[in-house]
Formats: sequence, C-alpha cells, structure tokens
Amino acid sequence: MDLINDVWASTRIVSKGKVHDTNELPGIIAIHKNNRVGLIIYNIIGDECEIVSLNSLKENIGIGTALLKEIEKISTSKGCKRLWAITTNDNIDALRFYQKKGFKIVAIHLNALEQSRRLKPEIPFLGSNDIEIRDEIELEKTL
Repeated sequence: MDLINDVWASTRIVSKGKVHDTNELPGIIAIHKNNRVGLIIYNIIGDECEIVSLNSLKENIGIGTALLKEIEKISTSKGCKRLWAITTNDNIDALRFYQKKGFKIVAIHLNALEQSRRLKPEIPFLGSNDIEIRDEIELEKTL
C-alpha cells in the first residue's frame, strides 16, 4: 500500500524531533470489502505506545475508530499505560477525532515544524484549509 507515501510524501514521519521509518514499525491494515481502506502504524517503547500515523481512505464509516480500538487492545496487552499521538495545528479533523475518542491535549510544541523540516524537508508549509503548519499538538489517552 502506498498510502504512507501518498499522505506523508515519504515513508519517514517526524514527531517530537524523531524520525520514524514506517517500514520498520508495526502496523495494522483495515480491509473493507476486500480493499485496503486504512492503516495505523505504531511504536511501543516501555509502557507507552505512540500512534505514528492513522489514515483512513473512507471517512465516516468507522475505519479510524476500528483501527484505534485494535491499537488500544494491543497496547493494553503489551502493558502500556499511555497511548499518544502527535498531530499538527492545521489538522482539525485529527484533533476532533482523537478528542472524541477520549484523548486529551497534553502539550503544544510551538514551532516544532522548523526542526521537523530540517529532518524531513518535504513537509509542506501549508496544510489543511490552507493553514500554516507550525506546531505539534500532543494528545494522550491513559490506558
């Protein structure tokens, strides 16, 4: 699935100053009517699980919710106490989604994209709704 390349412009995703190679991380693919319709990639370190990416190709049919439930089960079974994700200030849809699923905003990393662009220059300057992408917003859910 080229979903990661299509959405992220490479298989590298940056969060909190760290480059994740999505080819090296575990993930779950969502299948609907024999088609790949979603993907969640995650990274478990100690008792925390970071959602590195969560993408759905069909909105509002429960794909993101199903993937999130699966990663919560996996995280819990691995002894994780915290599930967290980073999104950017322009991604209103992600902010709404995660908060509706019980996540809380725990940090705003102002101007974090300056550093991220040094690590991954292909990150665009404009995001959703033509909003300048500047800050990372950290959300978490206690498990």
